[in-house]
Amino acid sequence: MGGEHSGALVVRVSPRAVDGRATAAALAAIAEAFGVGRQAVTLVAGPASRMKVVDVAGADPAVLDRLRAHRPAGTR
Repeated sequence: MGGEHSGALVVRVSPRAVDGRATAAALAAIAEAFGVGRQAVTLVAGPASRMKVVDVAGADPAVLDRLRAHRPAGTR
């Protein structure tokens, strides 16, 4: 997880987009990255889209800035 594309945080997960598995994995990864419980991450829009809008209750904006600035290994 990390980096940004068109102003959005990039989250990559390995589960396939079948039966909501990729979305569930993305929400869990976001919760872990922000150091909050999974129940603090709510999908606001995009359940069937690659682009999702989420709300992270209690999130520290500095964490978002750090994640957006991070470039995962193997990316430019």
